[in-house]
Amino acid sequence: MAFMELYMPLILLMLATGLVGGLMAGLMGIGGGIVIVPVLEFALGYIGVDPEIRMHVAVGTSLATIIPTSISSIRAHRKRGAVDFALARHWGPPIFLGAILGSWIASQVDSSGLTAVFGIVALFVAVKMMLPMENIRAAASVPRGVAGLMPPAIIGTISTMMGIGGGALSVTTLTLFNVPIHRAVGTSALFGLLIVVPGTIGFMILGQGNSLLPPGSVGFVNVIGFLIISPATFLAAPLGAKIAHALTQRQLSITFGAFFLIVAVRMLYRTFM
Repeated sequence: MAFMELYMPLILLMLATGLVGGLMAGLMGIGGGIVIVPVLEFALGYIGVDPEIRMHVAVGTSLATIIPTSISSIRAHRKRGAVDFALARHWGPPIFLGAILGSWIASQVDSSGLTAVFGIVALFVAVKMMLPMENIRAAASVPRGVAGLMPPAIIGTISTMMGIGGGALSVTTLTLFNVPIHRAVGTSALFGLLIVVPGTIGFMILGQGNSLLPPGSVGFVNVIGFLIISPATFLAAPLGAKIAHALTQRQLSITFGAFFLIVAVRMLYRTFM
């Protein structure tokens, strides 16, 4: 009875988190981590995980759950012709290397540092997407050459530190480079897979031997959370993709921005108050 009283609310919360995360993944081209990280961090606190590593476990576990979500989302967007594979070949390597760097940096900072990064980045994304800035562009097209490798490298690094699939940053960046939002959303789903695979492996390795880890953890990745959340996100992602293609560009931008604003305010409040 004690086990059920303690863990049943956690299991139900993780299941609901997975469903919402998967829906958002398909809708916005994100891996669902923007939902999973804050809710999972709260859930881990509920069962008494030490605050010192709570955010690290939430981020690492989120990255792991995004792997099947990204695969599902990629397939859904590919069927609609919304994945730019030429751009993925150009941005893929720096995003992958950035993800490796991000997992190492995350292991070196405390939980409040990760929470601050999460909140600040989410706030900037929210402002950009909610304001009527569709005609504001940083460039007429995605930059090439050495300079063009910096944006994806930064996206990979920061997204891994946040425990997200990169859609939060890549959709915003690609729209600034004049990529239509539906194509930006579809392509960012592919970028997500290039972020979460090395990121997950990094968190598993770098968290080894920590005495504060909750049961069922491999490094900073909690296998129990992964097994509950992943199936739900995988199943819900195609529905999100279907909804995304039923919305106009402005409607999708407002939905994207409003969601990030709510998350940003909550995380910044947790960090500074």
